Amino acid sequence: MRSGRGMPDEQAKIDFRGAAAADVPALVDLVNSCYRGDSSRQGWTTEADFLDGQRVGAEGMAELLSRPNTLVLVGESEGEIVTCCELQRSGNGAYFGMFSVRPGLQGAGLGRIVLAEAERMAAREWGCRLMRMKVLKQRPELIAWYERRGYTNTGRTEPFPYGDEAFGLPKRDDLAFVELTRELPAD
Repeated sequence: MRSGRGMPDEQAKIDFRGAAAADVPALVDLVNSCYRGDSSRQGWTTEADFLDGQRVGAEGMAELLSRPNTLVLVGESEGEIVTCCELQRSGNGAYFGMFSVRPGLQGAGLGRIVLAEAERMAAREWGCRLMRMKVLKQRPELIAWYERRGYTNTGRTEPFPYGDEAFGLPKRDDLAFVELTRELPAD
């Protein structure tokens, strides 16, 4: 796999699996490098202009891995974790979050691969018919990326959890989430 932007090498292969407790340090590093600090600016998913602090800590990641009906899907290339996402099952739907692709590999098409695998897993393994997510409304380019992949802005918003440092340290007072959904194909 290339270390810079561009399409993955033809021979590149992503192996998907559920995360394990031993993956916590690598997952914390990956997620924080994608969303916070200067390292996140290598990619386009950064939230560094909106939030300081960590996106997730080791304790929060370990807690996430222990939740029922939750899967942290890890993508590995050459034995190294390069992508992850969180899936939570509820009713006939699934929640998609914590979507991370190593910043130096963003723009290489890996995001589409991970999203497709998450959708496939939610539909085939869990029988989910709807995928939903929350995205900062201040990220129109990210919302547009999801819309190009079939997601619809429902118009529902949720306030940012100000005062809860587990979500980061806001740099603005107007942060909010929008909900995006997509119907998943039936098998």
